Amino acid sequence: MAKRSRGFRSKTRKKLKKKKRIPITKFLQEFEVGQKVAIELEPSSQRGMPHPRFHGRVGEVVGKRGKSYIIAIKDGKKLKHVISRPEHLRLIG
Repeated sequence: MAKRSRGFRSKTRKKLKKKKRIPITKFLQEFEVGQKVAIELEPSSQRGMPHPRFHGRVGEVVGKRGKSYIIAIKDGKKLKHVISRPEHLRLIG
């Protein structure tokens, strides 16, 4: 019997379903350090995609690394840093 594969996108059938076409400006958006962002995964772009467990979480931009941003997220009592490209982020307020 073969071992079940548990890839990066396993159990994400509904979470990573394509809803509609997105504008190119979503890939070109920029954020400042200190801004609040929501992590919303864009299934058409796998590059720079954070883990699906962080989908829907809100965090604060704490830095930039190349084209990607470092987001600080509270996970229970821990503070975690998630690296994500801008197409997977949405500005809050």
